[in-house]
Amino acid sequence: MHARLTRRDSLLAAGGLLVAAAVGGCGGSDSGPASAGADCVLAPEQTEGPYYVPGEKLRRHIAEGRPGAPLALALSVVDASSCKPVRGAAVDVWHCDALGVYSGVQGGGGTFMRGVQRTDAKGVARFDTVYPGWYVGRAVHIHVKVHVGGDVVHTGQLYFADSLTDAVYRGAPYDRRPDRDTRNAGDPIYNDGGSTSTLRVRRAGPNGYIGSIAMGVRA
Repeated sequence: MHARLTRRDSLLAAGGLLVAAAVGGCGGSDSGPASAGADCVLAPEQTEGPYYVPGEKLRRHIAEGRPGAPLALALSVVDASSCKPVRGAAVDVWHCDALGVYSGVQGGGGTFMRGVQRTDAKGVARFDTVYPGWYVGRAVHIHVKVHVGGDVVHTGQLYFADSLTDAVYRGAPYDRRPDRDTRNAGDPIYNDGGSTSTLRVRRAGPNGYIGSIAMGVRA
């Protein structure tokens, strides 16, 4: 057995870890979410954060007409011990809008940028949203929870390459807030596993993007 697999088994035994595959940046070809036989890269779980709202709608389209660069997410859930797809997992995502605002918290209303999808036979949950904005003290990110059989089996955050964010933020409406204060390297949460929780992103049309990652869980 390779040394990487031995390390994977020992880390999984310690608990609290996930598998993340398809890690990378913008511009390359996208081979899609990982499946059986994929190379699995371990990353720790991350904090839920203060803006989680339980019981969100089961839906794919979560932007609710908010402006921003279109972003399609293909989030794959795989079994951490085998890398085989997990069908029927509930994937729960939430993030701020292009101007850095979360719905449903701090006196704000609405449900924009929040939703739940079930994974299909290939273990993939899909969302249509917009590229997230930024707020003080945090790198650009998307929150995610994975539920299997009614239990939360993963809580994490998904990130973007800074070079991609720089390019997206040169356009509207992001250019209304030009002074992003925290890049990935300056975010302590990102520094605790964010490099292996970074979405693989490719262009889709003139101003849209597709982001994918595989999240391994102990189902």
